[in-house]
Amino acid sequence: MNSTEQFMVLDETYLPQMAELYKNAFEQEPWNDNWSNEEQLKEYIKEISCSFNSLNFGLFINDKLSAVSIGMIRHWWEGTNYNIEEFCVYPDLQSQGVGSRFMKMIETDVLKRGLAGIFLQTDSDKPSYKFYQKNGFSELDSHVSFYKRVNKQHPNSITGLMND
Repeated sequence: MNSTEQFMVLDETYLPQMAELYKNAFEQEPWNDNWSNEEQLKEYIKEISCSFNSLNFGLFINDKLSAVSIGMIRHWWEGTNYNIEEFCVYPDLQSQGVGSRFMKMIETDVLKRGLAGIFLQTDSDKPSYKFYQKNGFSELDSHVSFYKRVNKQHPNSITGLMND
């Protein structure tokens, strides 16, 4: 059976599909995110996908949203970039080249828009780290992410990242 692929820019009408795909991708290994609070998930996807200058891409395979890139166009002194907040492929399609094909489609669109590059962050201990390297991304040696937990009682606080 031949599959059909369609690449497109997603607007707010796709929020439920984006949230479902995101949840399916990140509740599994190696991420194990707990997105059981559907309202929290809905608000998260809405805030990162519907912001000023948002730019969201989707890859539909056989009419099903199978990969998503949620991000924004961000202006910087070095040039204007596409900043990816979240990128994921439906779990059953991972390790089949779907993510790499999707990333190439995004790169083509970004070039057509005249943008300088693509910026994203990921965890160095997850498979996504090697995926981005394989797809031509370079680690920024001087870039560091910081986090400060101010509410140590909050159930969703990041743990294990810093010494208290």
